[in-house]
Order: sequence, then C-alpha cells, then structure tokens
Amino acid sequence: MNVRYVRRGLASFAVASAVLLVVGCATEEKPKADKPAATSASPQKTRASQGQPSAEEPMEKLAVLKGRKGLELVISSLERDGGGFLTIKGRLSNPGESGTSVPAQVSGDETEVMKHGTSLGGATLVDSVGKKRYYVLRDTDGRPLTTTGLGIVSAGDSVDVFMQFPAPPANTTEVSFQLPTFEPATLKLS
Repeated sequence: MNVRYVRRGLASFAVASAVLLVVGCATEEKPKADKPAATSASPQKTRASQGQPSAEEPMEKLAVLKGRKGLELVISSLERDGGGFLTIKGRLSNPGESGTSVPAQVSGDETEVMKHGTSLGGATLVDSVGKKRYYVLRDTDGRPLTTTGLGIVSAGDSVDVFMQFPAPPANTTEVSFQLPTFEPATLKLS
C-alpha cells in the first residue's frame, strides 16, 4: 500500500473526528427558554407566505418606497448602535396580483457584492449637508450586510429585510435613502 494514501486517510480521519467532537460538544447546550432558537440568515417570510393566517403584524411606517414591477419597500426602523453602525429594517412586499422577481439592480453594480446573489447591497444613504454617501457595509468576504437570497416575491407576499450602514455623525438629522429601481425617501435620524 502506498504511504501517501495511508497519510491522506489518517489526515481525513483526524479531521472528521475533530469535526464530530466539536459538533457533539456543541449539541449539549440547550437554548435558553427566554430566547428563541437561532434562525437561518435567509430572508424571513411573513405569516401569509408560510401558510398561516394572513393577518400581518402592524408595522410602523417611517417611509414607503414604490419600486419597479409594483414592489414596495416599507422602512419600519432606524437603529444607531454604539459601535458606529446604522441598521435599517423593513419589509419588501408585492401587493400585486402576480408574483414578481426582485430586480437584480437592487444588488448594486459591485462585482464582489453581485457574486453573492440578489441582495439590497445597492442601497445608499446620502447626507447632503455633510456631502457624504454611505454604502451598505460588507464583511471580510465581500458579502453585503443586508438581506440576501431575494428571488421571486409572490402576489400578496412580503419579506422582512435589513441593511446595515456606517452611522452618519450624531449631528446628522436626516439622510436620503436610495435603492436602485425604487424612488428615494428622506429618513429622519434621532
């Protein structure tokens, strides 16, 4: 038997054993009763799309943007955090009569972002007083810190979305939110 194949087999066995050990140790933890179990990073659909009653939760509407193909983006919250980030949350919905695909343009035109699929990576915030434009943040692999994996939004369906930006200075009180194929909106910052 060739020594090279034996070494590869032993190395594969060692890696597999280590993975099983880590997975086995990790499964011993039970989620706390007051916290929900972790969910996937894929877009979360509303109750209507999951076959449950179609009564959607009431949502605060800071802005409603109309987009191409009848899509609407409702912005429901703006949250600054101590780390210097601004997170925008909302809901992308299709109030139309037929399903429609999310336009690829909403991902922006950066090659690094586009290779991670359809996202809201093309969104920007414009501070006209400070004369700055803020882009959706990216992680170290170039993935945008926003909802990804957007595809077809069925008629009457919606998807909860988020986008994370660098926070404008504390003295900036309003910015223009822009997303390709959607009309812009002015957002008040607290």
